[in-house]
Formats: sequence, C-alpha cells, structure tokens
Amino acid sequence: MIYEEIDRSPRRTLSETTRVLSRLKLDGPLVLGLALLACYGQVVLYSASGQDWQSVLRGSIRIGLGAVAMLALAQVKPGFLRRITPWLYGIGIVLLIIVDAIGYTGKGAQRWLDLGIVRFQPSEIMKLAVPMMCAWYLRERPLPPDGVTLLVLATIIGVPAGLTILQPDLGTGLLITMAGVLVVLLAGLQWQIITGLAGVAGLAAWGGWYLLHDYQRQRVLTFIDPQQDPLGAGYHIIQSTIAIGSGGVFGKGYLNGSQGQLEFLPERSTDFIFAVIGEELGFVGCAILLLLYLLVVSRAIYLATQTQDTFARLLAGSLALIFFVYVFINAGMVSGILPVVGVPLPLISYGGTSMVTLLAGFGILMSLYSHRKFAAS
Repeated sequence: MIYEEIDRSPRRTLSETTRVLSRLKLDGPLVLGLALLACYGQVVLYSASGQDWQSVLRGSIRIGLGAVAMLALAQVKPGFLRRITPWLYGIGIVLLIIVDAIGYTGKGAQRWLDLGIVRFQPSEIMKLAVPMMCAWYLRERPLPPDGVTLLVLATIIGVPAGLTILQPDLGTGLLITMAGVLVVLLAGLQWQIITGLAGVAGLAAWGGWYLLHDYQRQRVLTFIDPQQDPLGAGYHIIQSTIAIGSGGVFGKGYLNGSQGQLEFLPERSTDFIFAVIGEELGFVGCAILLLLYLLVVSRAIYLATQTQDTFARLLAGSLALIFFVYVFINAGMVSGILPVVGVPLPLISYGGTSMVTLLAGFGILMSLYSHRKFAAS
C-alpha cells in the first residue's frame, strides 16, 4: 500500500496541476514551454549583462508582468476580443501619431511615450492589434478574399506599419506587416495572387530603397559585405559571427565568452544575445534553445488548429506563426544570413514592452482555444 501511494502521488499531483491550469484557461504544455524559455533567458541574461543582478531582477519583473497579462487575457472570451478589436486598433493608431509628433527620442529614434513612471512603445501594441483587426475584418466575408477586401487589408496593415517605420523603426514595422500578412495568407490566397503580390512587393522594395534612412541602407549593404566597414557598420555582425563560430560544439563555458564578457560584442543583452549563447554554450546550447522554440511553436499551431470559427482560426494561426518569424529573423540576423533589423530574441533578450506583448499574445491564443466550444455554439 505504501509503494502504491508513492507511485500514485506524482500522477495525482500532475492531474491536480492540469485541473488548475484548465480552470485558469491555460494550456499546460504551452505554459511549460514558455516557462522553460523564460528561465533559459534569465540564465543567459545574467552572463550577457556582465553578471548584473539588477538586469536579471528587472527582466524577472517584466516576465511577471507578461505572465499576469497572459493569465488575464486567457480569461477573456473571444466575443469580447472581437468587440474591442476596432477600438484597440484605433487607439493604437492614435498613439503612433502622438509618438511621431511628440514621442520620447532615444538612440536616434522617436519610438516611445514617456509617462513619467514608465516608457512604452505603442508600436508593440500594433503587433497584436493588426492581426486582430485583419481577422475581425475577414470573419464574415467570403474566403479567399477578393480584390476589394485585399485593398482594405493592405490599408489596415500599411497605415500602422508606415507610422512605425517613420519613427524610424524598420524592424518593428516589418514585424507588424508580417503579422497582418500571415492572417491574409491563412485566409486562403490563391498562389497566382501570392505570386503577383510578391512581385509588387519586390518593386515596392526597389522603389522604397530611396526612402530608407542612410543607416538603414547601410545595414543592407553591410549584410552583403560586412568587411567593407569592419570598424563601423560591419562591426556588429563581424563580432557576432566570431562569437558564434568560436563557441564550437560545446562552447567556451558559461560566463567564459571572450566576445561577450570583454564587451567586444555590441547589444549583447538585447538584439545579439543569441551570439552570447553560441559562444558560451556552443552548438548544443543553441540547439536546446531552438528545440524549446520548436516545442512552443508546434504546440501553439496545434491549439490554433483546434479553434472553430474564422476569427479565432485566423488570429490564433497568425499569433503562432509570428512567434516563429521573430525567432527566425533574430537568429538569421545574428548569424549573418539576414540583414540587421533590430528584432529581439523572444523571451530571451532583455526588453520590456516586447516581453509583455509576446506573453499577452499567447494569452489571447489560449483564450481562443479554451473557449472554442462556446464560440462555435
């Protein structure tokens, strides 16, 4: 009997945990994956920040705020999310206009609203508001979308993306665009239209080259040949690739990376923290991190496939896929296969508003999944 009780105890604990998470409208595997990523990030942040406990404490507080936002949004019913979507989108547009007019300027960019106690980026709100608005607009319209619908969607996506790029913040502007485009793709576009739009996007990119700021054009040129300015524009990516390459299979050891610890690697606690992982923990450390990302993305996609109405399917699918896009862009940027656009590594990089926004998005995803039967009825 004693052995039987010992054997059943872990099962009973697991069952109770599952019931508690179910009552809170949270998905256990997804929450576990996010928690492991957050813990991994805090361990790496301690090294990347120069063993600064204050950075780790501030990062933990932001993770806590994001977890609260995730829990709160998981309780919200999809019907309420649909009703507030136009209001959220409209407020976001107004805040972006205010930022472009009188926003706080830091590091040469006017991206923040300074409320005295806290500064935040309204563009982060649009990472959620844009896919929500696209899904809201498509929910009662025939799919795949026709030409008129696509023009309206292009406006919904283009206005906030354009206002964000004007700050200037090209990286966030591209992420906002991708979040909206994913909704449109999930709505079932024919390949002919996708090919045509890709051609139009290519022409727009060619014409938009002359509208970019000098430093943005320099980033593209540096991506093509970083050695043309090794001590200037190419410095970031050269140091990053040196750090990743020198890590080898098992890395130099935690807290023992020369590029990161000796401060050769710029932005090592934010955009280039993946290079710190590659140098100190090697290929194995990077592989473990990417495996955690794969588990989170695959679980999120599974939850999205179980939703039962158009608004939920489109929104949940885009939230799951955009998380993968964040990871792909940052890892590609740091390893030199994509231009540097200033995209943080999700749940790993030091950051405030982006951390809360990411976890809030997962809260919305879990809400859409947990309320799927109610939404269908």
